[in-house]
Amino acid sequence: MHIHILGICGTFMGGLAVLAREAGHKVTGCDAGVYPPMSTQLEGQGMELIEGYGAEQLSLKPDLFVIGNVVTRGNPLMEEILNRGLPYTSGPQWLGEHMLAGKWVLAVAGTHGKTTTSSMLAWLLEDAGMNPGFLIGGVPLNFGISARLTDSSFFVIEADEYDTAFFDKRSKFVHYRPRTAVLNNLEFDHADIFPDLAAIETQFHHLVRTVPGVGRIVTNGREAALERVLTRGCWSGVEHFGVEGGWQALPAVDGEPVDEQFAVYWEGERQGVIDWQVQGEHNRMNALAAIAAARSVGVPAAQSVESLGRFRNVKRRMEVKGSVNGVTVYDDFAHHPTAIETTVAGLRTRIGDGRDGNARILAVLEPRSNTMKLGTMKAQLPASLASADLVFGYGAREGRDKLGWDLAQALAPLGERAQAFNEIEPLVKAVTAAARPGDHVLVMSNGGFGGVHQELLDALSARGAGGHA
Repeated sequence: MHIHILGICGTFMGGLAVLAREAGHKVTGCDAGVYPPMSTQLEGQGMELIEGYGAEQLSLKPDLFVIGNVVTRGNPLMEEILNRGLPYTSGPQWLGEHMLAGKWVLAVAGTHGKTTTSSMLAWLLEDAGMNPGFLIGGVPLNFGISARLTDSSFFVIEADEYDTAFFDKRSKFVHYRPRTAVLNNLEFDHADIFPDLAAIETQFHHLVRTVPGVGRIVTNGREAALERVLTRGCWSGVEHFGVEGGWQALPAVDGEPVDEQFAVYWEGERQGVIDWQVQGEHNRMNALAAIAAARSVGVPAAQSVESLGRFRNVKRRMEVKGSVNGVTVYDDFAHHPTAIETTVAGLRTRIGDGRDGNARILAVLEPRSNTMKLGTMKAQLPASLASADLVFGYGAREGRDKLGWDLAQALAPLGERAQAFNEIEPLVKAVTAAARPGDHVLVMSNGGFGGVHQELLDALSARGAGGHA
């Protein structure tokens, strides 16, 4: 089959393209601004990528057009597909029907932690010799790729609640039909498509309705929203994590802190001790969810505990981009206030409280998700950044990433600790001037942020051998 993918450079659609190619299909695609890293990955596999959505692409005569949710009515190629009555479907539906049918699908859903938990889960199955296929919205460092197709019966997928396509407003995950579903957490997000939290809860219950009676739901026992979802009706076995009586992360040694080493308990019985280099309470919760999900397909908890000691995390999750003259620059995908807060807290745990003056966090933030651009959560930003020593915010002045609200005003509660910019160059100059040896520059965005990471490293290098600017 020849499929032509509209919106091929998105994380999900690019992963779908890789899977389709591995399955033997001919794959071509187009996007507005064919951009790396996905464009590089796809072109490296010999796929033809076309810039833009011109109607002349109909001359490719594919058997089917697969439509990404970035495509809207008014798109010239989509309009001509509709006018001519040509066959089309959504990416999630095509994936569900052609790639996932007959597989034991393990789907990881939630507002936060989907990519990390999916990566952990795929690694646990891999380390157990189960050779899973997977499609993840990031690059797990244990694999070096975001998607792969195998002959295994098991497939791990990051299950996004975002809408499927302009013609299918259900969440993507309703197409995956999992036998094991992880419900990591649930907060209000995607304000561009959901009016309130209750609307998202309804979509999560649609997912719950698709899990068979012989399946398993692994859910965060601390989340009231998820409990409300399950009380609407649940027909599968349920395991809770993060609460007494379920899966818990507790001190490995009484009185010791719980961070890079902790014990895993199931129903009060100790399963083993995880010793790893991944920080934060949120990642301990992710680990519990992954262990429980892996157990649902036969991986003993003790084995998963041992495997997580070799888990290498995901690109763009506290990824060190470089260190110059004692200043370390990190890249992180955090963009929702809760994710921002937990990311800053995780780094603070790693480096200490800064009381000696040599462990400061300089947070550099681009609030560019659709929810953030709408300003729905701008009031939560100051609290989410409270643990940072200095804050540098960036809001684009124009283009599709332009903010619809005043970033400086939103950050005002942080006082002199915060500055706002609408151009990259002055932001880089300000961060470089403020940075001193021992500082940690934490860059957070769900986009490329104009290549600011390398610009910061270059500017720090050019500044010379450390000290105050």
